[in-house]
Amino acid sequence: MQTVNSQVNLCLASDIIDALQNILHSRAIIVPDLETPYSRATFPNPNHCVDQLKDHSISTIVTERQQQLGTVLRDISGLDTVMDGINNLRKQLVDQKEKIVQSMDLHKRLGSALWRLPTEVLSHIFIHCLPKGSEPTYLSSPSKLAPMLLTRVCRRWREVAMGVPNLWCSVHMEVDDGGWKGGISFYDSWLKRSRGCPLLLNLDCYYASDLTKLRGLLQPYTNQISSLFLRFSRKTIQPELLFKDPPALQELTIRRMHYERDIPSNAQSFSRLPSTLRSLNIIEVIGWTFDIENLSSFNPVWTHLTNVEITILHPNAFLHLLRLCPNLSSLTVRAIFGQKQTLKPLTHTAIRSIHLDFDAAHIFPLSNLLDALSLPNLQVLDARNIGTWPHEAVKAFLIQSKCPLESLTVSGRVRMTDEQRAEYADLFPSLKVVLNFEY
Repeated sequence: MQTVNSQVNLCLASDIIDALQNILHSRAIIVPDLETPYSRATFPNPNHCVDQLKDHSISTIVTERQQQLGTVLRDISGLDTVMDGINNLRKQLVDQKEKIVQSMDLHKRLGSALWRLPTEVLSHIFIHCLPKGSEPTYLSSPSKLAPMLLTRVCRRWREVAMGVPNLWCSVHMEVDDGGWKGGISFYDSWLKRSRGCPLLLNLDCYYASDLTKLRGLLQPYTNQISSLFLRFSRKTIQPELLFKDPPALQELTIRRMHYERDIPSNAQSFSRLPSTLRSLNIIEVIGWTFDIENLSSFNPVWTHLTNVEITILHPNAFLHLLRLCPNLSSLTVRAIFGQKQTLKPLTHTAIRSIHLDFDAAHIFPLSNLLDALSLPNLQVLDARNIGTWPHEAVKAFLIQSKCPLESLTVSGRVRMTDEQRAEYADLFPSLKVVLNFEY
């Protein structure tokens, strides 16, 4: 709404502009005639006699010019003052123009359907603005995505976004020798906005001294931590100090670490993980390869798990893991199977997806493992880096399991003939077969 003061200011400016335009149009500067008998002479002619100069005294001319110059200088000074005022007036008008445009845009938005959306509806829309992907998304402080982006659109969007706890439930904290990226206060403010909702945390830490800071920062939110992704590069760091406390932890991932302590030394910390844990991923941790003994030392953590990703040393340890995990539905294994073993048959009814990545340095016949397995609910089978494709053993395994297989992926230097693919199609008409020869 336009105020009385803004109307008065606009009127005064218009009056001043009109008056100036009238003056400029009606008056022109009169330049005085500065010609004298001596104007065209560079120097006085020595032939002029004194009588000829008596009526045109040079001193009189100089005095007159000084008066004229003084008048012009006063006019220039006055005009400069007027121009300063005009420039100031123009600045005021430009500022007023910007405020008018802002007000106009505001009232235009008020007329749009988006602006009239209730806060509850806008909150749901904001949730759908969060990045989507197959893997959990951890949002960082300088992110140009939601939720940070939503806080920069307008004041109302910022207020709404700040009041939606589910927008602030995941965060990536990174600490290196340059210090905390984003600052402890920033992360603390972020976590406070979650208001008790389950937290998904991705933590990168490079120095043991920073571990204490992390624990101090996370301590008030321990009961909220649902998912924890840890990546530490120093041997002296003990990540179990972070994951031993959260009572509601559901997912734990430890990736790319130089662990100073071996598996038995950490077994107690892992065995005490809460019964709420459903996913355990230990990926690319140097020196952590599980055999039967190491797997057993983690009990009873395996009992409730539905997803596991680890490195296993022997085929019998693979089957032992399945026995320890009766509820397991997804298993990803880096298999270092260096020898053929006599395996006891095993049926696992919960497994839906198996991903096997064989170590290229160890040639292991996949048929040895499949002969002992029966997985009646298997839907996805992914085998990578295998030396040869044991078609008959795979077909026998699928027939024995009577599973509803939907996807078969084979990667490595293997070949599958059209006849073999046709045989799989006969068993599973809707089966999707993917061959990655360049893997």
